Amino acid sequence: MIEKLAAQLYTLRDYTKTAEQFQTVLQVCHEIGYAGVQLSAVGCMNGDNPEVSAAMAKEMLENSGLVCCATHRPWKRLVENTDEEIEFHHTLACDYTAVGGIAGDYGVTPDSYHRFLDDAPPVIEKLKAAGIAFGFHNHQHEFIRNPETRRPCYDILIDDGGPDLMLEVDTYWAVVAGIDPSALFERLNGRVPVIHVKDMEVIEKVGPVMCPVGEGNLNWPRIVRTCEEAGTQWYVVEQDECRRDPFDCLRSSWEFLSELKV
Repeated sequence: MIEKLAAQLYTLRDYTKTAEQFQTVLQVCHEIGYAGVQLSAVGCMNGDNPEVSAAMAKEMLENSGLVCCATHRPWKRLVENTDEEIEFHHTLACDYTAVGGIAGDYGVTPDSYHRFLDDAPPVIEKLKAAGIAFGFHNHQHEFIRNPETRRPCYDILIDDGGPDLMLEVDTYWAVVAGIDPSALFERLNGRVPVIHVKDMEVIEKVGPVMCPVGEGNLNWPRIVRTCEEAGTQWYVVEQDECRRDPFDCLRSSWEFLSELKV
């Protein structure tokens, strides 16, 4: 299990704005015990003239004893700059990318997902030919039901997306939507190489919030068991909002998952 644990750097987005910060973050992730990271919202790598290039990031990862197991990339870049994105991922030795969602590009209606699936195949096929899998990360709105058919929009991605559309299931947002993550994984054999592990606890006078994995109410032995059966290769720990130091949250999640018996 330990070799499958990665940190989603979106959790530490406030600490990766400069190259120096980024290197420190990578070192801390390695010291905690993580084997990899997902590059997302890394400020020093963004923009037209980033402080840290893909080649520099690869060297920093290697120096820290980490691999880049996945990225989140803007859909527009993947569509309009596919060759550059392929080179970017090859430089990082990363064979998986995903979009964080399509609401901004397409909306959240059933038609939104059909239009996305109409546009996606050329990108997915070109990435696949280059050895890069493409995934779709969910929030809660993907589970809105069609008012006429009562079919959840996410089922459009599952049923109509085809076997080459990977699904980067986010456990927290699935639960927010009233979905059993394990039941979802049982439907997605071979399509969940990378997932986001996120827990949920309930705070008095606040309600449900994100928390480190193992400190909340999700059934992790069942979740991990169904993920293993579905072929999950990387469990990426993400916590969008932390009620205490985010490094401590990532450490707590790693400690729980590294000792989890499935």
